[in-house]
Amino acid sequence: MIQLLLFSIITGIISSLIIVPYSRNRQEEKVPVRLNQWTALAGTAILFAIIVFGLYYVTNLDRNWTSLWFVLLVVTLLGAILAGNKDRKWKIVLFLAALGFGAYLLSAPFFNADKKYKAVEMDQQVEIQAFDETKTPASVPPQFARNKMKKAFGQVPNTSYYELGNLQIQKVNGEFVYIAPVEFSGLFKWWNGKTTPGYFTMSATDSADNPKFVKAEMAYTPSSYFHKKVERHLRMAMPNLIFYGDTQLEIDDKGKPYYIRSYGDFISARNGFDVKGIVVVDPATGSLQQYTLAEVPAFIDGAVAPEAVSLQNSYFGKYVHGFWNSLFGKKDVKLPSDEGTEANVSPIFDENGHMYYFTDFTSPKEGVDSMLGYALTDGRTGEATYYTGNLEESYMDSQGTLQIIEKKFIEKKWTGEMPVLYNFYGEASWLTPVLDSNGFLQNYFIVSAANPEISVYANTPNEALKIYKTALQRGGSTVDGRSDAEEVKVAVTVARVFKERVGDFTLVSILAEDGRNYIVSSEVAPLAIYVQESDKLFITYLETGELFLPVKEMTNITVE
Repeated sequence: MIQLLLFSIITGIISSLIIVPYSRNRQEEKVPVRLNQWTALAGTAILFAIIVFGLYYVTNLDRNWTSLWFVLLVVTLLGAILAGNKDRKWKIVLFLAALGFGAYLLSAPFFNADKKYKAVEMDQQVEIQAFDETKTPASVPPQFARNKMKKAFGQVPNTSYYELGNLQIQKVNGEFVYIAPVEFSGLFKWWNGKTTPGYFTMSATDSADNPKFVKAEMAYTPSSYFHKKVERHLRMAMPNLIFYGDTQLEIDDKGKPYYIRSYGDFISARNGFDVKGIVVVDPATGSLQQYTLAEVPAFIDGAVAPEAVSLQNSYFGKYVHGFWNSLFGKKDVKLPSDEGTEANVSPIFDENGHMYYFTDFTSPKEGVDSMLGYALTDGRTGEATYYTGNLEESYMDSQGTLQIIEKKFIEKKWTGEMPVLYNFYGEASWLTPVLDSNGFLQNYFIVSAANPEISVYANTPNEALKIYKTALQRGGSTVDGRSDAEEVKVAVTVARVFKERVGDFTLVSILAEDGRNYIVSSEVAPLAIYVQESDKLFITYLETGELFLPVKEMTNITVE
């Protein structure tokens, strides 16, 4: 607060010296400054100090001198208009300089597009590695998790004071969970409550999990007011840092909450943003700690704000050949999708529990749902990789996936949310949770990005993967979850058999006497529904290394 007061007072004094004229006419030029001029100087200084203080307190604008460009423009204009004969020339020059500086700042987007592109230029590869089917993707849609948390809000003490805050995903103690803080629902609720009571947590992989309320009093929050508002608290403590994106709640492995916010540098002339690190706030005490991206604590998954990632994606997609090309020629321009769950990007985790932000890119041409590529941005470092996909195939984008789901369940009015592209069994595939009109999870839909006619759905991601594997066999795609699967022919005797109806087909799981397990769909081998114990089978399967090996062809020697 003291720094803001000094900043405002200094700005007010300088403004008064520029605005108040030294003389009005030639007769007054040799007359000492009169008392009313001192009054004008003091009054102007106080007025502008109040204006600047209010402006910066409300907006939380950084206090670098360049942020004063508009105030400087107004002040020098008033100074030039009110100037006397003695000071008119240099005040006009000062106004012209301020005008030129303002024009420089406002025109920056037209000239710094190349710098923006270079700042976010991505490493390029063809395809992500195959997904490990023994892992469960974090696939519970945030809208569904939010609905469940709202229904569990009765666990919060003094419920009428609060509301559910922003939802985000995180890894805590090796588990993928959604975190949502409890926030104040208004000024008077904050005045009476003083602190929020805690936050909700819920599994991001198990839709059957119930939200749990964790008690942790927080005084510095996004919904607090005045000096307790966490964004204002950050600005007061670090007046010169350039922040971008909303504050986010992160939980350490002991369950203690922290608010974090990304900071960085302008690309040039107060335009653009390049993330450099984070500031961590203890919401209970207000203590702060600044970290560069290389120093980020291990428990923080999303050090780079999703808003910053979305901005970087737009730079990479639009400015490949400069600013004007992004408007007219549009050569090689690609637009990032707006289907993400957080600021148009979707946070996902790899099999090692490391978080990335996923975004797919499409053509700027209207009516085209072909994907041009997709990007994964490291949530801790901000480093991104752009995947072109198989250039010999045309991949469907996320919007096309959502349209397929809408048509598939048009009578039920179900819709998809949070489509994410995975490499399932060597096939680029969209995994999308499907919700009903009330926001409740109904199933998981998987569709091939290259062959949209191959699609399946089931109650869980793992069940959908199992069906998808057999659907790929039918479609002629390569089922190679380990990327080096080879076809093997073998004769087996059935020890146990299990059949389950899935959609229009039957999945047959076979335990052979040699201890190996096989799985086949009646869509691939219609006569598989007749398999019984002790039957002798001749099988062609893929050696993927999985517990249940996918069967491509099967002959029941006993029956035939």
